[in-house]
Amino acid sequence: MSKFTQNSETSDRLDLSPHLHSVLAELHRRPYPHVPNPPRCNKRASVALILRVKPTHNNQPEPGPNTDDTSLPIEERLQTFFSQPWAQHGDPEVLFIKRATREGDRWNGHVALPGGKRDPEDPDDLAVAIRETSEEIGLDLTTDDVISVGNLPERVITTSWGAEPIMVLCPYIFLTTRSDCITLNLQPTEVAAVHWVPLRALLSPSLRSAEYVDMSQRFARQGGYVARLAVRSLLGWMQFSAVRLLPSESHLCRTTPDSIPDRKNRQSSLLSRLKAWTLSNQADSGDPTRPLLLWGLTLGVLADFLDMLPPHNAVELWKYPTFTAPDLRLIVSVLTYHLRKRNAREVRVGHRAAETAADSETTALRVIHDDGDHDPNAVGIGGLGVGRYYGPIDRQGEGTSYAVGVMLRGYYQRLRVAVWVFLAWRTVLGSAAAWTAWRYLRRR
Repeated sequence: MSKFTQNSETSDRLDLSPHLHSVLAELHRRPYPHVPNPPRCNKRASVALILRVKPTHNNQPEPGPNTDDTSLPIEERLQTFFSQPWAQHGDPEVLFIKRATREGDRWNGHVALPGGKRDPEDPDDLAVAIRETSEEIGLDLTTDDVISVGNLPERVITTSWGAEPIMVLCPYIFLTTRSDCITLNLQPTEVAAVHWVPLRALLSPSLRSAEYVDMSQRFARQGGYVARLAVRSLLGWMQFSAVRLLPSESHLCRTTPDSIPDRKNRQSSLLSRLKAWTLSNQADSGDPTRPLLLWGLTLGVLADFLDMLPPHNAVELWKYPTFTAPDLRLIVSVLTYHLRKRNAREVRVGHRAAETAADSETTALRVIHDDGDHDPNAVGIGGLGVGRYYGPIDRQGEGTSYAVGVMLRGYYQRLRVAVWVFLAWRTVLGSAAAWTAWRYLRRR
């Protein structure tokens, strides 16, 4: 029996709620540090990771109003909530949104957390997560039945492959103590659907998948359609680690176009698939029949949190980005082999001890300032994973870095080299094939 199978079976037998309680209490006691904006980058954004515990059939809550005492400290409120039998044996879940389809939006149909950019009127980053959640899905995170637990690692978001910083992303954790269904009011221009997904599904190895992204637009910006098609034929797709989502409950925004597929939509989806094949697979991401995949930046945000929970293999299940072209994939594997092994060792030996019942092997790693060109905070918007602490050197002792970010340290520099080696290899191969064909034709 494989290790992953054993871990999965162990997770199925365990009640996750006690472990979730320990993790939330630890995150509240030890919040992650503030991440200042890097030079020439003024934008900030926040997202809300919203949790609930869904009662099981055999463990229903006692009838009556919510008895949560908001005057108590957060740790006591968490203790009171998780001491209830229905919460102890319930099924913890996370709320995700599926973005609405909008013209020109590169994130059409993507799975994400509620959130958005900080406005000048917002007093702080936490207020942004609260405001955006209310605007996007109509959920008030300031009510007495919601506990604002703390934050996950803040990170600097960059353009693809870490070229330029775009903004700082600040994730915050909220726990709703309600046991009944929550009424939501989805903003149709922003959100196509809301899905509650069990933590067990996010932790399951059997639901690990991959997302395939067209990188030709980034490699051939000025060459137009023909150049992009040529790049696509050479490189193939870029493959990123993903999780297939199996929601326990979904809320669809019926006023969102294409929320219910019909004959016309099925016909247009064929055209979308053709466009996706020749231009970008993101063209069909608004298709309501497309599987729900958690990947990229949102999966990066979740990675630190999920790895604190049993079976503690969320980072281990994460796979390095690569390409679908077989020879390019081989070149990437060879050129990054020693780097991947080195980074994996740093993840294993560099963890800080935690005071929770759950194993926090990759909860937080000490900051290591590199002397090279690697930006220790780089997190690309195309699915590049988790970033690291960005701050002055005199705060190094307070800083933390995160498992996927450490695993990706230096990886994209090697990936660029691999692409150039691949192009040189294909040029030599093509030249050899042309010379062989020319010699053959001459002999005839």
